[in-house]
Amino acid sequence: MITELVLDFKRRGLVKYFLRSRAASRMRQLFIFGYNKSMAQEGIKTTNRIVPLDKIRNMGVIAHIDAGKTTTTERILYYTGRTYKIGSVDEGTTVTDWMDQERERGITIVSAAITTFWKDYRINLIDTPGHVDFTAEVERSLRVLDGAIVVFDAEEGVQSQSETVWHQADRYHVPRLVFVNKMDKAGADFERTVRMIRERLGAKAAVLTLPIGREQNFKGVILLLERKALVWDADATGAEYREAEIPKDQEAQVEEYRHKLVEEICSSSEGLIEEYLNGKEPEVGRLKEALRKETIGAKIVPLYCGASVRNKGVQPLLDGVVDYLPSPLEVPAVTGINPKTSAEETREPKNDVPLSALVFKIQTDPHVGRLAYTRIYSGTLKTGVDIYNSTRNEPGRVGRLLLMHANKREEIDQAFAGEIVAAIGLDKATTGDTLCDQNRPIVLEKISFPEPVISLAVEPKSRTDQDRLGYAIQKLAEEDPTFRAKFNAETGQTLIAGVGELQLEIKVDRMKREFGVNVQTGAPQVAYKETIKKLATGEGKYIRQTGGRGQYGHCLLRLEPKNRGEGYEFISEIKGGAIPSEFIPAIEKGVKEAMENGVLAGYPLVDMKVAVTDGTYHEVDSSEIAFKIAGSLALQEAAKKGELVLLEPIMKMEVTTPEEFMGAVIGDISARRAQILGTEMRGTVRVITAMVPLAEISGYVTVLRSLTQGRASYYLEPSCYQEVPKNICQTLVLQSEGKRHTSA
Repeated sequence: MITELVLDFKRRGLVKYFLRSRAASRMRQLFIFGYNKSMAQEGIKTTNRIVPLDKIRNMGVIAHIDAGKTTTTERILYYTGRTYKIGSVDEGTTVTDWMDQERERGITIVSAAITTFWKDYRINLIDTPGHVDFTAEVERSLRVLDGAIVVFDAEEGVQSQSETVWHQADRYHVPRLVFVNKMDKAGADFERTVRMIRERLGAKAAVLTLPIGREQNFKGVILLLERKALVWDADATGAEYREAEIPKDQEAQVEEYRHKLVEEICSSSEGLIEEYLNGKEPEVGRLKEALRKETIGAKIVPLYCGASVRNKGVQPLLDGVVDYLPSPLEVPAVTGINPKTSAEETREPKNDVPLSALVFKIQTDPHVGRLAYTRIYSGTLKTGVDIYNSTRNEPGRVGRLLLMHANKREEIDQAFAGEIVAAIGLDKATTGDTLCDQNRPIVLEKISFPEPVISLAVEPKSRTDQDRLGYAIQKLAEEDPTFRAKFNAETGQTLIAGVGELQLEIKVDRMKREFGVNVQTGAPQVAYKETIKKLATGEGKYIRQTGGRGQYGHCLLRLEPKNRGEGYEFISEIKGGAIPSEFIPAIEKGVKEAMENGVLAGYPLVDMKVAVTDGTYHEVDSSEIAFKIAGSLALQEAAKKGELVLLEPIMKMEVTTPEEFMGAVIGDISARRAQILGTEMRGTVRVITAMVPLAEISGYVTVLRSLTQGRASYYLEPSCYQEVPKNICQTLVLQSEGKRHTSA
């Protein structure tokens, strides 16, 4: 019946009228539900049509692990008609968590893109991981999204990864909505969570909904601007809800919160504040317009509440997405650098202007091959048309374009400004590359990723596995910029590195399942680094005469220490042609090679500036290989004079424990060279925050369970690199020398 009604209203052009009408609540809800399903079906099948840019929302769902991101996403897909059954994380039936490893572990590992419709708006949605080991997925998703929903656990409040993703969104100026989830959970505290969001994140949160009840008594939400209560009590799927009177015991609270909300919105608008001060409250429509403007400017964050797993409160959140998050037209025009003129240029989000697009993710699909996920900022991307990769200065051509729905695909002929699609045929493109028109080139800002802090030795079990291993590592490294690999010639092992043990565990599992590579793994190793503490100089000279043409390379280098995390810089100060310019890149290549292999204990050298200051050459015998070796020798000599030290990764640790075990936990953490930053009560538990060296917390989960009768948990995320104490440094150097001696 509803489907027929929808079709009839579409034919008669009455959809918008009905959606805006005050028809009976149940009838209207059923109509909207049926309309969304038809839009999703129709929209997915006809995605070649140009969707008006003001009707598009590119948004992501981000949060701390276990806050309910994927559960919320599954409800969004169901209520928008994209799916016909609500997926469950526990049952492994979710749409966006489609990998075997995700369904087995109940966590999100890779971000999944999916397109759906709410009312007559198209939503390009990306569900992101919450575990810190997969933070690169969040980083690159936020780089291309126009808005985000940040999900918080009503009992836990603001957790460490919540802060991390919030600050990532700040860095990319992404407007946000907040969804306080799990209002049905024991210990849920809405007001405390709102207070933590304001105090710990510095967010100007505008509370738009209040919960009706909490914990097992949570049954609905109150829309403050509309003074309307929505109650979910009949339909197990949550598709239907009823409008009800505001509970008597909450009327005073509603008026108090609404007064603060209206005052907050009016204070941001000169036109509204004048009316408000004169005692006249602006209409709800005007209040929403002002709130939308402030949200897009990232000055205010609208806040909703609900319980996704109980199917309550998600529809108002969806209304918030279309009401307050920006369309591609409302975000600033993308800026980049013209590689020919080095001048800054902008690209407006229009279809009839030169193409500019950013590749933000590479994925190997077993069915269609290498996919390059791309956000189109301007122009039109078409299949079979030549494009230009300005980052790599290479031409290319898109063989096929796909609209992705998690692991399902729909082929399209062209994609327009504001869309997120996957391209096949861009074999040389990598994460962060810019695609554009060759006649109007532009290079967009690249995406930054955290450095690896832990490594693992892998050895193939057979010769066949040896051949497959290289291919598997290449494909996995293309997909994940935080995943690195190198071959250790001294030990004959391949070392893979990443930002956490779970990440490496998943990579090894994928090697076995997807690429058929059987490997043995060693124990995880901390990714130490080396650096210098003072300015130093060194000379490298490579001279060989073997009867015929000889080899001659000679250079002088100056090394200068840089601040932590500033990386490596190479410059040439050669004047007067002491070394021909064609040999300078060879010197840099030798420098990089020596830095990679380390000098003190075999760990990579970082955070320093290398300058070539002088040298000599031979007109006949000089060659690139000779200057490469000379550069390597000069780097090693200078580094030894530069007061070499080892650096170790420091992790931010958050331990959640019952208060009775707090003393024992703090004592154990302190014995691990940790710096205790503070403690706080969060509900009925105590949360301890500390900075601890990664090398000191191997196997910590077992110790923590033993200390707390299995009642505590902990969370880690990389923070920074700090100098290793001298006594530990000496031990590590001796161990390194022992390994070298054994392998020799």
